[in-house]
Amino acid sequence: MHRRALLAAPGLLLARPAAAQPRPVAVASFSILGDLLRDVAGERMELRVIAGPDVDAHHFQPRPSHAEAVRGARLVLRNGAGFDNWFNRLIASTGFSGVNVLATEGLTLRRAAPTPGHNHGSQDPHAWQDARLAIGYLRNIEAGLVRADAAGAAEYRGRAAAATARLEALDAWVRAEIARVPEARRVVITSHDAFAYFGAAYGVRFLAPQGVGLQSEPSAQQVANLIRQIRAQNITAVFMENMANPATLRRLAEEAGVTVRGRLYADALSAPDGPAATYEAMMRHNVTLMVAAMQG
Repeated sequence: MHRRALLAAPGLLLARPAAAQPRPVAVASFSILGDLLRDVAGERMELRVIAGPDVDAHHFQPRPSHAEAVRGARLVLRNGAGFDNWFNRLIASTGFSGVNVLATEGLTLRRAAPTPGHNHGSQDPHAWQDARLAIGYLRNIEAGLVRADAAGAAEYRGRAAAATARLEALDAWVRAEIARVPEARRVVITSHDAFAYFGAAYGVRFLAPQGVGLQSEPSAQQVANLIRQIRAQNITAVFMENMANPATLRRLAEEAGVTVRGRLYADALSAPDGPAATYEAMMRHNVTLMVAAMQG
């Protein structure tokens, strides 16, 4: 009996369930892309985001630990158009050989004029500020995930379709909200020019004392011109951004006699307990603040 039990032991060992295999890793350059990637990848991929919530991805400096996060990944996701060039260098330094997804691939991007002290290049990279273009991001993410993990293709396609439907509904909601504001009052002043796609898509004019960059300082003449415009047009929608130094905008608002109406999220999501923890929450937060401020 004892000998029979010993002989049976190997069979018992073979019957044990195999240890769970680690999920493949997908890495996004910054928080907004990370959220869109999560929407499509679901639980099939282990998601890592390099420049996380409330982190300025324009001038991010990766650390050695970030190279470790990329090394061995199945897929990496970057925005492109000059926004996250540091991520290109990070990928190259790791010998990455997986699927490299460019979120803006195939999208029609706006031209961007160079700004002293800061230059993304010839294209404006902030395409996610138009929900219809964010749907294009989802298509590129879906295609990349299917290449990286063909076994999950049906799941990725289903999740991408659901996410697309949500962004189509979001786009319709934004249009309906902006339509509540008289056209002449659809003017917003914010820290830097990250909302050109939003303005073009939804009919809002954005003015920015710092141009397209977070590093450049406006001249005294630029500030004076904006103050005159605020007074002449009775502009009431003046905002800071979560990434920007608020000093210039506060000085402008004080001299123009207006109130800074809150904080918009342009280039990064908020922390999980903040008002813009996802892409959709960011858009709804921004629009809600803008509409109330533009209405005066």
